Amino acid sequence: MHTTQTSESQHSRRAFLEHSGLGLGITALGSLLNHRQSCPASESTSPTDHWRGILTQRHQAPRAKRVIHLCMAGGPSHLETLDFKPTLAKEDGKLMPSSLTKGKQIAQLQGAELRCLGPQHVFQKHGQSQQEISAALPHLGTIADKICIIRSVQTQQINHDPAHTLMNTGSGIPGRPSMGSWILYGLGSETANLPGYVVLTSVGGGQSQPIAARQWHSGFLPSRFQGVPFRSSGDPVLYVNRPEGVTQRSQAQMIDAVKSLNQMRNQVLDDPELTTRISQYEMAFRMQTSVPELMDISDEPDHVLEMYGLNHLENNKGGDGSFASNCLLARRLAERGVRFIQLYHRGWDHHSNIKNGVQFTANLVDRGCAALVNDLSQRGMLDETLVIWGGEFGRTPMAQGNGRDHHIMGFSMWMAGAGIKNGFSWGATDDFGYQAIENVVSVHDLHATLLHLLGVEHKQLTYRFQGRDYRLTDVHGKVIHNILS
Repeated sequence: MHTTQTSESQHSRRAFLEHSGLGLGITALGSLLNHRQSCPASESTSPTDHWRGILTQRHQAPRAKRVIHLCMAGGPSHLETLDFKPTLAKEDGKLMPSSLTKGKQIAQLQGAELRCLGPQHVFQKHGQSQQEISAALPHLGTIADKICIIRSVQTQQINHDPAHTLMNTGSGIPGRPSMGSWILYGLGSETANLPGYVVLTSVGGGQSQPIAARQWHSGFLPSRFQGVPFRSSGDPVLYVNRPEGVTQRSQAQMIDAVKSLNQMRNQVLDDPELTTRISQYEMAFRMQTSVPELMDISDEPDHVLEMYGLNHLENNKGGDGSFASNCLLARRLAERGVRFIQLYHRGWDHHSNIKNGVQFTANLVDRGCAALVNDLSQRGMLDETLVIWGGEFGRTPMAQGNGRDHHIMGFSMWMAGAGIKNGFSWGATDDFGYQAIENVVSVHDLHATLLHLLGVEHKQLTYRFQGRDYRLTDVHGKVIHNILS
């Protein structure tokens, strides 16, 4: 059974509302989400309720309740992190075999002499699994027996923005829904006090490539499924607090009054936009309590703060802008029922000085990643949380000065948590780390596996738009059963 809905025929009524002044008038709270909310009539919920998903029944038994995506933006080098190549080290400085590179897509090295650049960091074996991990990631090494390393990922987009778009939406073409939006649409959220899809960003290391908001956009899905970016320092959500001189009671009365007016108008228009906006403003009202509580980490034990490296935070307030603090916030968001949590760290684009660049960037993310996995495990949450780590592509075995260029033919990611084999490696690249040659994994395969672990058959979660049924995996994708426990 296909789960399909239509989004057509809403635009004329929506345009009328845009220009009529009948929308909600509380502009401060309106900026919370900074986008219009829309929802087909068949998808509307009670204004006081939260979205519970289009799927009333999972296609198979779920292993995961939620997903935390640790996006290493910029393209981390697999050759300095997760995929050690002795042959590449031996051939350092020599010409790359033309049999590997001839006719293959290259980014900035077009027309240049292609010479091998050996691994810039030593690798060590860790744990009972003896997984090989770069010495630049010592904390990751301590959880080697809790993660599954995939060393055979390929993508089709060689530049940052379209590669991010493909990784997030299943298409290099902008305008498609992000995977977080698909998941929220299908499964809903477990909380009415926070958005079901939250995005946090941090920066530091190599070139900090920008991240476009469309990476967490809902595309042609109703906009209620768009990811909500939280600021990683200061107030996570602007304008969520009541204006000076406005009491909770008076604000509640105002919201109720506007709600009544919109409900009356909706009886005439029967437009789900109004119902959806009512629901979101009521959630924003509740967030005035839930967001400060989320950010107040005074209830966190000292050993937890030490684990994340956050002992320095003053007044026990979270959100210092670091990736580590975002990892702690991710765990707290997961505890509170947020379905999809995405953490971007912008700093992995190392076209030069890759040895020091990887070390510097790794120092910013390594501890937080390991702490998050261990924290979830200690709380009994890892078995129901899927953690994914990786970038939009890898880096070339060929030298770009003392750096590496963009690379799409083979790179590495790791996964942990719900339904994933512990201490396991899957796939391989050739001896130079150039091309995935064993158990090749596509971006669509990753998406199919993610949905499978959430109890969703990727071919059956669809949405009709402009006469076609779309899905996250488009017309591709297969579940990687070999990495599942």
